Amino acid sequence: MPFYGCLHPVNFFVGPKRDLPKILLCFLTLLVDHLGYGSDVPLSDQALELMTSSRLIDGHNDLPLKLRWLYQNKLSTVDLRTLDTTNTNIEKLTTGHVGAQFWSVYILCGAQNKDAVRLTLEQIDVVKQMCKSYEEFEMVTTTQDLENIPDNKIACLIGIEGGHAIDNSLAALRMYYELGVRYMGLTHTCNTPWAESSSKKVHKFYPKVKGLTAFGKEVVKEMNRMGMIIDLSHTSVATARSALSTSKAPVIFSHSSAFSVCNHSRNVPDEILRRLKRNKGIIMVSFSTTMLACGEETVSISTVADHFDHIKRIAGSGAIGIGSDYEGAKTFPEGLEDVSKYPALIEELLRRDWTESEVRGVLRDNLLRVFREVEQVRQDSSSENESEKEIPPEKLMHSCRLDLKKPVQTARSYGAPSWGQLSSLVVTLGVFVVFH
Repeated sequence: MPFYGCLHPVNFFVGPKRDLPKILLCFLTLLVDHLGYGSDVPLSDQALELMTSSRLIDGHNDLPLKLRWLYQNKLSTVDLRTLDTTNTNIEKLTTGHVGAQFWSVYILCGAQNKDAVRLTLEQIDVVKQMCKSYEEFEMVTTTQDLENIPDNKIACLIGIEGGHAIDNSLAALRMYYELGVRYMGLTHTCNTPWAESSSKKVHKFYPKVKGLTAFGKEVVKEMNRMGMIIDLSHTSVATARSALSTSKAPVIFSHSSAFSVCNHSRNVPDEILRRLKRNKGIIMVSFSTTMLACGEETVSISTVADHFDHIKRIAGSGAIGIGSDYEGAKTFPEGLEDVSKYPALIEELLRRDWTESEVRGVLRDNLLRVFREVEQVRQDSSSENESEKEIPPEKLMHSCRLDLKKPVQTARSYGAPSWGQLSSLVVTLGVFVVFH
């Protein structure tokens, strides 16, 4: 800037530029410009200004599940603009400066080996219907779509929560991508035949599975090839370690927090955070009080910020996003009770001397970077064919699974009659003799 010419070495010592008040004023102006804001600007205003220009992309919201549980997916019976039975409605999303939301398509683990695919399709359908029915929403599937979303719209994206939704079928996984799904969690609270969950003794499915099996690695590779983001929330440490070693693209934890701050099995240990940094992936911090404070009675915005600070120390600010888990978790911190409250968290990060650039990364830029790199891996893999790997059918047989084979046809006989045919003939002749 021209005014900073007073700091040039020549001007500093020669001629009228040696005027001390002017030099001090120049230094002060440079300092204010470097800090970005004067001391008289409240942090709350600074947070709102940042969120207006960099609207939040939240990684995980379970509203579709609540719509099923409370309203049987009958959208005609609810008004999502003012819905008051959930933490989420359109008015609150707008107040919270949410620019994009990954809606979670979650099917309970009890559906594994039963009707998980049908239920997943129904949940995808309700998300698409929801986002088509309200002018405030717009479905998107690419980073270009995300970056071009108008300020008066909230972008809708779909993420599947739990690999049991594919029923061990890469074909089903590919069809989900065609329907608009852009991330999938490898597990929920149950093991699948190919991936181990972080939750122990919650379900009895496939207890011998450890980490990722060979087929599990094929799932990761196929997601890379398609351009679907790999979500490691709910996975065991062994599964996360294996996925990070296998994936060519950055991964996400869509709703997790730091294990070193709260040693909950759902949280991410420092070892994995360091691997995540090398992978260039991100962890989107959850607001679930259970995972934030490990049973402490009072959980505040400061508690959430503690997780941000720790992850920043271990993996860097570029490895962090927000994945609130509204509608999925049972309770939330004081001051973050619903989706309108995000600005309070951003204000707390600014209070802790997070820079504007770091905060913009948390709000959206870090997720956009991951998404772009996932799309780039898809483009680089365009010459690869669809994977035809599968788990041997005999290892998956259960009462709800049909092994499709060509029907065995019995050849029609034109020779001697069968015993059944002879029996029918004898009975018929006997009846004829008796009545005649």
